[in-house]
Amino acid sequence: MDRQIVQTNTAPAPVGPYNQAIVATGSMMFVSGQIPLDPKTGQLVGGDDIVAQTEQVIANLKAILAAGGATLDNVVKTSVFLKDMNDFATMNATYAQHFGDDQAPARACVEVARLPKDVRVEIECIAVV
Repeated sequence: MDRQIVQTNTAPAPVGPYNQAIVATGSMMFVSGQIPLDPKTGQLVGGDDIVAQTEQVIANLKAILAAGGATLDNVVKTSVFLKDMNDFATMNATYAQHFGDDQAPARACVEVARLPKDVRVEIECIAVV
């Protein structure tokens, strides 16, 4: 994958572990939104803990990416949906452990009224493989 980070000071700098934009070439992989379900049991993980939920969501993304021949390094865009924007800083810190500044994808993060199974976080992504 050919990947170039796009950064300009004529637009706002990122306020978290993501880049303004990514230019990438190759085949696109669109990963559906993942919630914190354990793939073995089908049960929700993490109770009301945003860290545990975010970790499980990212584990699910990694598994799907691997099945398609990709890793988190191939991700060029994520969309994060939070039940409560008060969870942003904690989710962001957990997310940053998986997406380093040098390879962070472009990202959007929004608060929504409700998520499937009343989870606290859902993340979808686009990767280039």
